[in-house]
Parts: sequence; structure tokens; C-alpha cells
Amino acid sequence: MTSSSASSVSSALAPYGWDDAWADEFAPYDTEGLLPGRVIRVDRGQCDVVTADGVLRADTAFVTPHDPLRVVCTGDWVAVEPGGNPRYVRAYLPRRTAFVRSTSSKRSEGQILAANVDHAIVAVPLSVELDLGRIERFLALAWESGAQPLVVLTKADLVPDAVTLAHLVQDVETSAPGVPVVPVSAVDGAGLDVVAAIVGGGTSVLLGQSGAGKSTLANALLGEDVMAVQATRDVDGKGRHTTTTRNLLALPGGGVLIDTPGLRGVGLWDAETGVGQVFSEIEELAERCRFHDCAHEAEPGCAVLAAVEEGDLPERRLHSYRKLLRENQRIVAKTDARLRAEIRKDWKRKGAIGRAAMEAKRGPHWRS
Repeated sequence: MTSSSASSVSSALAPYGWDDAWADEFAPYDTEGLLPGRVIRVDRGQCDVVTADGVLRADTAFVTPHDPLRVVCTGDWVAVEPGGNPRYVRAYLPRRTAFVRSTSSKRSEGQILAANVDHAIVAVPLSVELDLGRIERFLALAWESGAQPLVVLTKADLVPDAVTLAHLVQDVETSAPGVPVVPVSAVDGAGLDVVAAIVGGGTSVLLGQSGAGKSTLANALLGEDVMAVQATRDVDGKGRHTTTTRNLLALPGGGVLIDTPGLRGVGLWDAETGVGQVFSEIEELAERCRFHDCAHEAEPGCAVLAAVEEGDLPERRLHSYRKLLRENQRIVAKTDARLRAEIRKDWKRKGAIGRAAMEAKRGPHWRS
């Protein structure tokens, strides 16, 4: 690539996140005459790629392995053929981050939702009762992806007063240590400048359940009605899926945004580190437990249970922590034979302890 062509590529792709590091990664493909570009949409084996020559439609047949985590997805940087009918994506560059969830609790497959993301925006509507457990689940996946999470409380204009809004923000902050929590309203614009400043650098992915106001928020950040929006139902505050594919869009103030369809199910996928970050206060307490393998259930000298009893740790947080760890362990065990064996051994150990405790409680003559 000549210096002039490199300059044109840089100027054309810089709004989509192209930098010197990506240029270095692409260098081997440049010698083959391939074009660099970023995937802005994927649909049934084909994708739209933004390049210095404009948006190109390309086939992904050459880079579609059996592993669902290695397929091309929105946010990937790719090497695409300069011509041909059809035109093909020949490779994608190593991902800096990847947002992955499990496809189903009954299967051992992961699904990649977005790649090369710097900020994961979890949209939570204030039009319905807060589901703190769902927020914690989203945040675990966000932390695990390598992105910086951000919780945006949408539809803040529907909250009756400032005191109530402050309490709602505090509830979410308690469930999201180390994560900014920003209430916003697309109606009056409150909070949008804060979100725009955060997402103005890098790539952000917008996540949340259907009806969370993601498309409305995306339109507000874009400054125009790009994403289709449908009214939510008055009965439960939910809306129908208006976004059907993951779309990458350049923001006018800098940065890019990936909007996603509403996610009904958000299964964990090898997210133990992410769970630990969401429940960082429990992980810190666990370091003071008497036993290094304390399960925080009934063990003596458990600092976590002591914090619950003293009111320093909400019992709901501990229940949620246990639930997500168990779920993540089940998912990992489906593809890890050694871990499956360890889980079975642990079940047998706990079963033996339980039986021994029951026999001790009944006394030595209960069988007679």
C-alpha cells in the first residue's frame, strides 16, 4: 500500500475505529492486494463491509468454520477482495474484545454478538420494575468480554420525582460496583450528553431486553431517526423487536455504536472472571473466610455469611452470585471433562456430609 493510499484508507476508516495497530495487523493482507474494512452488518452468510471504497457486500464462506465463536460478526475488521462477483471476505483480524453469550442453557455452544468493543452499554428501562439480577447477568458478560460496562437507565422521564430516581440509581449502583450508572431521557435529553461523552471514543455495543429503549437511545445519540422504533405496551412496558440485526453506525460526535436486537435470554459463557467483577465485594470478603474453598453456605468462619448477618451485604446479592457461578460452571462443564468430574466429586462429598448430618440428628437408634 502506497503512502497516499494508506492515508486515504486511514481517513476513510478512522471514524470506524481504524488506527495504526489495526494497520499493522492488516499488513500481511495488504501485500495480497486485499482491502481493509469493518463489518457493519451480517446477514445469512453475507456481510456489509465499510471500506475506503465505500460499503461493499461480501460473502463469508471462506471464513465460516464449524466453531460458532469464529464466524464473522459485526465489529470485525476484515480483509476483503477488491472485486469479484461474488466478492469474498478472506480473513478477519484478531479480535481485541468479544461479547459472547451461550445460545441455550441446554447446549454447549456460544454465540458472539459483537467484536472489538470498548464500551458495553446495558440499557435498562425505568418504565417497569428493576430486575437487578438481569442487570448483574448482563454486566458479567460485559466484564468478561473485555469491554468497560455502562448502565443506562432509559425512560427516566417516566419516574415521578427526583427522589425516587435517585433511589433507583442507588439500587443499580449497589448491584454494579465500578460501573457508571446514568439515567437518561430521550424525551427531554437529560443524561444524553454524559452518555455521548463516554461513547465518543471507541466502539460501543448497545444491549438490553426488548422494549428497553435501545433504538430510541441509538437515534438520540445519532441525532436522527436511523433505527426503527415501535411503541411499548402500556400493560407491561415491553415492546416488540424493532432491531432485527446487529448494525454498526458511526456517531456524529465520534465513536461508533453497535445496536443489537432485544435479548430474551442472556446465558453466561465461560464468564467466571466477569461474575467475580460484578460481585467484587463478595470476592473481597471471601479472602477473609477461614477456609480457602469456602462455599459461603454454612461453613464456620465464613466472612461472607457474617457480612449478610450484620447487614453489610444484601442477601439477594449472595443468592445472585451463587446462581450465576453455578450456571457458569454448568456451561463450562459441558465442554470440560475434568471439570465435570470435579463437580460430580463435589456433589458426592456434599451428599455424604448431608447424610452424616442427618444420621447424627436422628440418633443411633433411628433405624431400629
